Amino acid sequence: MLVLYPDIKPYLTAYLTVDNPHEIYYEECGNPQGIPVLFVHGGPGGGCNPADRCFFDPEKYRIILFDQRGAGRSRPHAELLHNNTQALIADMEALRETLGVEQWLLFGGSWGSTLSLLYAQAHPERVLGLILRGIFLCRQKDIDWFYQGGAAHVFPDYWQHFLKQIPEAEQGNLLSAYYQRLTSSNELAQMAAAKAWSQWEAQCATLRPNHELVDNFTAPHVAVALARIETHYFMHDSFIEEDQILKQMDKISHLPGIIVHGRYDMVCPLDNAVALYDRWPEAELKIIRDAGHASREPGTVDALVRATMEFAERITKDLTDPA
Repeated sequence: MLVLYPDIKPYLTAYLTVDNPHEIYYEECGNPQGIPVLFVHGGPGGGCNPADRCFFDPEKYRIILFDQRGAGRSRPHAELLHNNTQALIADMEALRETLGVEQWLLFGGSWGSTLSLLYAQAHPERVLGLILRGIFLCRQKDIDWFYQGGAAHVFPDYWQHFLKQIPEAEQGNLLSAYYQRLTSSNELAQMAAAKAWSQWEAQCATLRPNHELVDNFTAPHVAVALARIETHYFMHDSFIEEDQILKQMDKISHLPGIIVHGRYDMVCPLDNAVALYDRWPEAELKIIRDAGHASREPGTVDALVRATMEFAERITKDLTDPA
């Protein structure tokens, strides 16, 4: 079974100024002359971390990571003003132009799969292919599944803690109730809500309990951005039309793709991946039999690293083939 590549340091870190007040953090590592690949993190609001560089062979790939608006090291932290899906797509395109990249491979998981698909549908000529994990189509039923009782049937103990933050009278719309607290001026209430929101997500993300992931998600800096930005997006239907991704798959149906999805993904159930695969003739679907939603479960790591190896071979062959 394949594992992540060894830790690697970026050779460039910088900020890209976009709409006021946002500055987007980005970095590059690996081979400056290699195949450009953009890592698109989840959330929205999750941010990148050093291990995200390690899905790619640093000798073959020019590895580009960025933190979306309000997330990770981007500034200002957890900012909701001018933070929407269309702005994130524009930021990706601005980053591509800034870096002088003609075309790149997109690698995204969870919300990162959502944003990668939406970017590709907006700019198909700029995309070499897509490697996507834990597909999230952002349909209303997908939001309801995780935040209004579906996943609660699998994790009733974790769900009780998620419910306790909200008075019973408001539990009919937990997303709205959390959003009100996460956007309030009461910092104590905001932090309590952020930690509970992020803890629920982390606890459900892996097939086997992962305390390191829970600790990371509930760390104040991560929890506030993740919870505030997620509720902001989900309260606004992720700034897209219902079922938009599937309805517009004809725009990218010619692009190659590899979909990796855990059989026991309780955050974004497998039907998301199957629905996408059914609309995407050039895609392969890899169902990981012993994994949930998280990117670094062993079977998922193996499949994602194999996917990056496969794309490196495919793209290199296409570039060198005289035909």
